[in-house]
Amino acid sequence: MTPQALRSEICRVGASLYMRGYVHASAGNISARTDTITLITPTDACLGTLEATRLAEVNAHGEQTTGDRASKTLALHRAVYAAEPEARCVIHTHATHLVALTLAGVWSADDIVPPLTPYYVMKVGHVPLIPYHRPGDPAVAALVAQRIARAHERGAPIRAVMLERLGPVVWHRTPAEASAVLEELEETARLWLMTKAVPLTDAHIAELRTHFDAHW
Repeated sequence: MTPQALRSEICRVGASLYMRGYVHASAGNISARTDTITLITPTDACLGTLEATRLAEVNAHGEQTTGDRASKTLALHRAVYAAEPEARCVIHTHATHLVALTLAGVWSADDIVPPLTPYYVMKVGHVPLIPYHRPGDPAVAALVAQRIARAHERGAPIRAVMLERLGPVVWHRTPAEASAVLEELEETARLWLMTKAVPLTDAHIAELRTHFDAHW
């Protein structure tokens, strides 16, 4: 995808998430990268009204070259890209049910929600909790990178982490795929808060590994 097409896709995904209530006000940010640059939404921008020409462009050294001032979470996005080479888009939101989950109490520090549905296991996977830090705290980037590295060591790469009281950070190969991870994660949190249903069994999960190469 060319940088121009990537700019348009970031704006499209941002507007879609905003329209459907996955983000609100000026909360959240989106970045995407090519082999040479990273594009990221400006600080305090509303994802529902992004303008392609105002996205911040950052070079390989982390220096902003064009656009409005980059989101304060730039260091976190760059840390994800450095730790997970397959990640080409990162999305962070303050998704309501996920934040509510951290206030009510997550399932566990290594899995904020249990494996309730097959598509959660297949499309999202394990989602660890990152303890609360103030927005933009550079320490969070290091903690997320550590979690990604540990997941690779276990042979079960992750696609998301949950920042306590702030919201999810998800990543994937494209903005559309990252958006799909975010939506599946938020809807699973809503199901868990609504039902406290019994998780899938180990046998169910083994079957998903066999048939769909689920990383759980």
